[in-house]
Amino acid sequence: MPSNTAAWQPKPGVPVEIKDTPYTSPSADYILIKNHAIAINPIDFKLQDMAMFPSLSYPTILGNDLAGEVVEVGSAVSSRFKPGDRVLAQAGGVSANSPSGSAFQEYTVVVGKMASHIPDSLSYVDAAVIPLGAGTASCGLFQKDQLALQYPSLSSKPTGQTVLIWSGATSVGLSAIQLAVAAGYEVIATASPKNFELVRSFGATEVLDYNVDSTTLVEQLATVFEDKTFAGVLHTAGEAADAVAICADLFPKINGNKFFTTTVQLPTSMPADMKYNRVFASAITNSGVGEAIFVNYLPQALAEGKYKSAPKAEVVGNGLESLQKGLDILRKGVSAKKLIVTLN
Repeated sequence: MPSNTAAWQPKPGVPVEIKDTPYTSPSADYILIKNHAIAINPIDFKLQDMAMFPSLSYPTILGNDLAGEVVEVGSAVSSRFKPGDRVLAQAGGVSANSPSGSAFQEYTVVVGKMASHIPDSLSYVDAAVIPLGAGTASCGLFQKDQLALQYPSLSSKPTGQTVLIWSGATSVGLSAIQLAVAAGYEVIATASPKNFELVRSFGATEVLDYNVDSTTLVEQLATVFEDKTFAGVLHTAGEAADAVAICADLFPKINGNKFFTTTVQLPTSMPADMKYNRVFASAITNSGVGEAIFVNYLPQALAEGKYKSAPKAEVVGNGLESLQKGLDILRKGVSAKKLIVTLN
């Protein structure tokens, strides 16, 4: 049996420790992946800094994004995967409090319906950028208790509705733009002016500067949505309170699904008449959304070039020892890129 090594998080507030860890074979619905590239997300340094999830016990292994090679296949998914397949996956170990299912190690056990084959044209580095961004965006867009949009397809028809993606240049934002367009929705986004062209290149028809004063932004959004049917807003980054206040002023001026959902913590006080929720990417695993995206859409969309890896990958090092460096860099802030550690 192969050996396994992981970057363990002993407790909040301390660096990771590189240690041997059990090699775990997959059960029926799972596959085992030898990781070639791991992405680092803001939730990773936040969980390193503090115990945010009551259900997560320490010591633990963090990490949600990975790309690599299948080495073992559970009996229930053997018709879809085989050893040697190149895949990306959203690891669920953190949400399930199961270290063997987290990304910051050499081998990760992943539920099969949260993994997608990747084409030979897509590197492991670029593939590792995709999973959590796509999963988080999918939760906000398609979950029944979120915006509840129709699923994306390779041949979607226009719905006549328009969705607002707040902070469109983030990993989640760029994923959400692509998925919403593939589902037949027009996308309006907000971003910093330096990222306007990037956001447009992924499918947004119009991009507004979220740095302008709130009164101006409300007026601009009201003008943009004046003759459109609103499909809701997915807020992907920044202070939720600021966006909530703007949407509270905007919603009475427009028509459609006046629903606000966010990837960050909601304000303690929300407008009484606003429909809202918070996104948790792990929710899609057993809701049907995970299968709709990772099984039914992403593999072919990637193969046909209809879904692009975004934002740009930046490799910060090779080997598990580089993860702490990446966490420290991300903690200071990065824009329009995703930090990757390779395992070669």
